[in-house]
Amino acid sequence: MSLVSGEKTNFQFILRLLNTNVDGKQKVMYALTKIKGVGRRYSNLVCKKADVDLNKRYEQSPTSFTLGICAFFGVYCRSGGRQSHQIYVNYGYLQGRDKERHEQKKKKSNTIRYSAGELTSEELERIVTIIQNPTQYKIPSWFLNRQRDIVDGKDSQILANGVDSKLRDDLERLKKIRAHRGLRHYWGLRVRGQHTKTTGRRGRTVGVSKKKGG
Repeated sequence: MSLVSGEKTNFQFILRLLNTNVDGKQKVMYALTKIKGVGRRYSNLVCKKADVDLNKRYEQSPTSFTLGICAFFGVYCRSGGRQSHQIYVNYGYLQGRDKERHEQKKKKSNTIRYSAGELTSEELERIVTIIQNPTQYKIPSWFLNRQRDIVDGKDSQILANGVDSKLRDDLERLKKIRAHRGLRHYWGLRVRGQHTKTTGRRGRTVGVSKKKGG
């Protein structure tokens, strides 16, 4: 279990960005990948362009630290049901290297980590602006997922609901011009050159059945 310290009252557990619920407890780089059309590399570059700390992550509570230490040293508490019981570490039994590890883990658990939920409104606005307008912030065209668009010839990054709509438009265009890929999509067959003799036979329409002899 992880808690947020009392000093940070403006922590947001769920962020609403580009019609997507983003987990505020994750690091910023990985939290942004929840948005459709944003991968790890793209979110990493966006955070760097927006001057946002990539290690923003939330503070860990002493409870989670204690449970982690107990699991590390093999101290278990078995009980019926799903009720959790408080587990204590007996310092008297920790000697030598085990005690050093315990102290290191204790020191590490007390360090403050930040998360996406700690981002200010200005930082969030800056991130969204860069995500939506990558070319204005010197993000190279080869980094984008929509290059040389068939309609306007521009390079852009398709995000959120736009991914599905663009895919649907592309398939409709292929069917309309009766391209080979479009016809395969229309017939419900494999498009990328796979064999179809022995695979993908479930869910197909049944052939004509023979008439019974009279």
